Amino acid sequence: MIRAFYSGLILQSGGISKRNRIIVRAIISAAILAILLWWLPTESLLAAIISIPLPVWLFVVAGFLVGHIVSAYKWRLLLGAVGVRISGREAIRAHAAGLFANLCLPSVVGGDVVRAGFVVRDHKRVENVALGSLADRINDTFALVLIAAAASMLVPATAGIDTAYILSRLALVLSGGVIAALVVIRLLPVAHLPQKLAKIILRFREALDSLMSAPGIALLAFLMSVVIQGGFILLNIMLAKQIGIPAAASLWFFAWPLAKLVALAPISLGGIGVREAAIAGLMSPFGIAPALVVAQSLSWEVVLIISGLLAGTLAASMPRCLKPEEPREVLHD
Repeated sequence: MIRAFYSGLILQSGGISKRNRIIVRAIISAAILAILLWWLPTESLLAAIISIPLPVWLFVVAGFLVGHIVSAYKWRLLLGAVGVRISGREAIRAHAAGLFANLCLPSVVGGDVVRAGFVVRDHKRVENVALGSLADRINDTFALVLIAAAASMLVPATAGIDTAYILSRLALVLSGGVIAALVVIRLLPVAHLPQKLAKIILRFREALDSLMSAPGIALLAFLMSVVIQGGFILLNIMLAKQIGIPAAASLWFFAWPLAKLVALAPISLGGIGVREAAIAGLMSPFGIAPALVVAQSLSWEVVLIISGLLAGTLAASMPRCLKPEEPREVLHD
């Protein structure tokens, strides 16, 4: 059932070329992990992972899934703000499919595409769904930057890391990209553009107007992103304590968001390998043994894999909720 449900979902677009890119990124992930395992003491790493009790594993997986249920409703709020009304069940099903796709696609952004595809298939309105999903990803990204920036004030300064420089430049780049996209959508003249492209831009503009007319929802979604990402960090701290990593909570709130941001780059499969190397590099200047940090990060990868498989099973077993297509307003240039 699950195989039939997901058959062609991930590889149907892009054909052999897309499949080859995924294979290349899987090889990159495997190569990074192989280098880390070769460089680090393997016995200590495996012993650290095995030391985590089963109840802790179950609690962390459950907490991760609860966080994503809340994420699904956050995404639903943003879709509603741009004029796409979906039920809670639809949001859970689509989000679960995206969580499963994160196991197979480069970076978590690939899962966003699969998640949006479920809604587009039933409700159309591609531009609205795309903008709502993009707003959700931007919220999560800025939440990670905010958490890392706040935690950096509590982390001791080191010669190897200029936290103020890193975070300020990152915030400027993100803000500049968002502002540039908004300016293009709002001000780009469409009178002389091809009719099809003009309609797409006008629909994006309509969706953007809807989103900007609901600042309360946008703020609520951002606060939810901060709480969700903060909760995931607390789950990581729980794993770290079981492994015996002597790091202050402020260091995790600083390093983990930055490592997750690095893992968003589509150079490996689901950020595997990149995240481990990044967080080990960020925490080693503070005297934390890289072997323990990589062991903790690999433990989190186990949580992601188990949760993704459970989410995929859920999405495949939930019946599709068909609704009549929502009426569209007539767009005027």
